[in-house]
Amino acid sequence: MTDPTSSDDGIPVDDDRTAAPALPDRAVLGPFDETEANPVRPYIDLGGIKILPREGLNLRLEVEEQTKRIVAVGLDYAGSTLQVQPFAAPRSTGLWEETREQIRGQIRQQGGRVEERQGPLGPELLAEVPVVAGPDSTAGKRLARFVGVDGPRWFLRGVIGGAATADVEAAEKIEDLFRSIVVVRGGSPMPPRDLIPLRMPATPGTT
Repeated sequence: MTDPTSSDDGIPVDDDRTAAPALPDRAVLGPFDETEANPVRPYIDLGGIKILPREGLNLRLEVEEQTKRIVAVGLDYAGSTLQVQPFAAPRSTGLWEETREQIRGQIRQQGGRVEERQGPLGPELLAEVPVVAGPDSTAGKRLARFVGVDGPRWFLRGVIGGAATADVEAAEKIEDLFRSIVVVRGGSPMPPRDLIPLRMPATPGTT
């Protein structure tokens, strides 16, 4: 699903919230709005987001089977994974607080465990997510960190897996990668929670 809440159930939202309340240094350290990004840096242009290349970074585009549209960007880096999705957001309020409530409910419904904590990127969720793997369909659990940042008229969600769920040094590398992302909201009207369109990169060798 592409809706960051994956639900139409309304969660009360504090109308006094402003964009990016949980990450006051966002405009300086990222994730960046298109208007804040350094125009001379060699970004990989994926439409709704831009990624800054770095050594050891592998990029994957996640495609919805039925529609064939790109619904997420997967980044493999430093023994960790980072899945990111950019969404349209209201002008005056963010989506992360509401989205955390929905993610928490979904994981508990699946039989997983989740706790909220304050991380370097603001409030985040650390979850044990049930998974089925292997030819014998063995059930297990994997650790995942759900992070999110509200920006001007956009919301960037990330799911972190691998070493960065537990190792401090690996976490710092993935957090820096997340911070370096540029969100391109565009000027077209979009309903809140709609996925900002993603596209194949124009740069050869990045797919």
